[in-house]
Amino acid sequence: MTLTAEISKDHSERSYSPEEIDPRIYDLYDEFCHTSMDRRTFLARAAALGIIGGVAMAQALLPRYAEAAMVKFTDPRIKPTYVEYDSPGGTSGKMRGYLVQPTGEGPFPAVVVIHENRGLNPHIEDVARRAALEGFLAFAPDGLYPIGGYPGNDEDGKAMQAGLDKGKLFTDLLNGAKFVKAHPLSTGKLGATGFCYGGGVVNAFAVEMGADLNAGVPFYGAAAKAEDVPKIQAPLLIQYAEDDPRINAMREGYEAALKSNGKSFEAHVYPGTKHGFHNNSTPRFNEEQAKIAWDRTVAFFKAHLA
Repeated sequence: MTLTAEISKDHSERSYSPEEIDPRIYDLYDEFCHTSMDRRTFLARAAALGIIGGVAMAQALLPRYAEAAMVKFTDPRIKPTYVEYDSPGGTSGKMRGYLVQPTGEGPFPAVVVIHENRGLNPHIEDVARRAALEGFLAFAPDGLYPIGGYPGNDEDGKAMQAGLDKGKLFTDLLNGAKFVKAHPLSTGKLGATGFCYGGGVVNAFAVEMGADLNAGVPFYGAAAKAEDVPKIQAPLLIQYAEDDPRINAMREGYEAALKSNGKSFEAHVYPGTKHGFHNNSTPRFNEEQAKIAWDRTVAFFKAHLA
């Protein structure tokens, strides 16, 4: 049977709840998300595992953004728009992002939302809208804008982002944080949150921005280097998935460095979760734990950005 036929057959038989998906498929999906593996290879390797329904399980993990938005872009309680900003030292010198303001005159405390390793996809835009509903001026920059912007699917976005100069990409995102902090609708208080790659960027912002960052909430992101921790001044709320070996391997060293340098932080490991558990567009989403993590995030920002 060809892969195309197997995909069709497997997909038609049934759907799978998160608990029914084989752990080997989750591991393969994590590899797919964080390497140059393309979708066809991902599905072929799922088929090669010999798991009954393996291809359908793999397909079930692919994001379904249209079904997942928690806050519609037409919600009358927010005002979303795309804006451009200057980005000296970045990929092209110009950037664009998704700015979402609450209704009202403001000013509002600002929160920058940093995407994963695939550009500004619909899920990250939805997170920005959620932040605006909580009273923050939310801004989500698109690191892919200088090369055409998020292409409409994560697989191409992943390849595009991998091709960018990492230092220039970070500069573009850092300039986005500075842009929203200085925005006329901002109080000048800035929080940052991000997911996966974006979580690592939040830790890096804490190092780079010093006192200019007022609070950081990295979700399952790469830790800052121990030698850079003394530069951190922002309080951090560090969010971990329970089953996330790659990121959790950095946890002990990072927390030890934060403690030894007297930094303000708290860390939470969410039981029964996998990397990406906050993203409600795939079965890795854990509704209960994602709500707890988001509620903590909002409370943390409100406490430190007041």
